[in-house]
Amino acid sequence: MLKKKDLSEKELVEACVANDRRAQEKLFRKFFPGMMRMCMRYTDDKGIAMEIVNTGFLRVFKKLHTFSFSGSLEGWIRRLVFHSLSDHFKKQTKSVHFLSLEDRDAPHESSALDHLFWEDIIKLVDFLPAASKEVFWLYAIEGYSHAEIAERANISVGTSKWHLSNARSKLKTLILQTNNNRNYAG
Repeated sequence: MLKKKDLSEKELVEACVANDRRAQEKLFRKFFPGMMRMCMRYTDDKGIAMEIVNTGFLRVFKKLHTFSFSGSLEGWIRRLVFHSLSDHFKKQTKSVHFLSLEDRDAPHESSALDHLFWEDIIKLVDFLPAASKEVFWLYAIEGYSHAEIAERANISVGTSKWHLSNARSKLKTLILQTNNNRNYAG
């Protein structure tokens, strides 16, 4: 049973793994707002966002015993919920249309994203410079604000914005190159 209200993250995870319903509720309530905000970035429908978050937390509770405490618990949960988000949109469209690289960018050749799947884009993100990749991932994928990223990475908000812009620019080039390579191969 859950003891006092101030458990460490490790104790909370261990209680959840031991199937303590109060601990599971506490974990859910602690991380729900951030996960909901992340999902609401990709849909205006609160019901769909709630369904995605609930599916994500189901994954969290099924896999919580595998959490190794080598990184942030919130980041680990965020990744699992994001996988649920990704799966939801894959089922809907079979391609990534919810990842907006830059709303004000002019479209190129109908849309380079029409021919790429989620996995393709994630592989391209791996080619970004490390600092820009981290900021892009935290901002575009996990839903952190520039202020949160700046605090987390010990950089200024302006530096976070620069890294995001740099990542978007490089990713846009990589997507266009990938699309062009597919056009030549096909």
